Amino acid sequence: MQTLANFGDGGGPGPWILFFPLIWALLIGTGIVLLRRTVWRGRRGGPWRQPAVENDSPIAVLGHRFASGEIDEDEYWRRLSVLNEEFGRSAKGGGA
Repeated sequence: MQTLANFGDGGGPGPWILFFPLIWALLIGTGIVLLRRTVWRGRRGGPWRQPAVENDSPIAVLGHRFASGEIDEDEYWRRLSVLNEEFGRSAKGGGA
């Protein structure tokens, strides 16, 4: 019976040949873990990613209405200035 490439008679590679598949499995597993923790995490949304402006905020709704063409640019800027004053985000000094 020939097991592990003639291990018994000393002519084969011996049981250490099983070490190489183990090393490859560890390298591939480490690569997958690193990718999941860094690169792939950024592509998914999750609780750690908060949007800059909430989708249901008045400013976001106004932006969506302007982007869809419901209101023109003049009305957008007029309403935005009112919302900025109401929410305390008005530009201080040097603003138009």
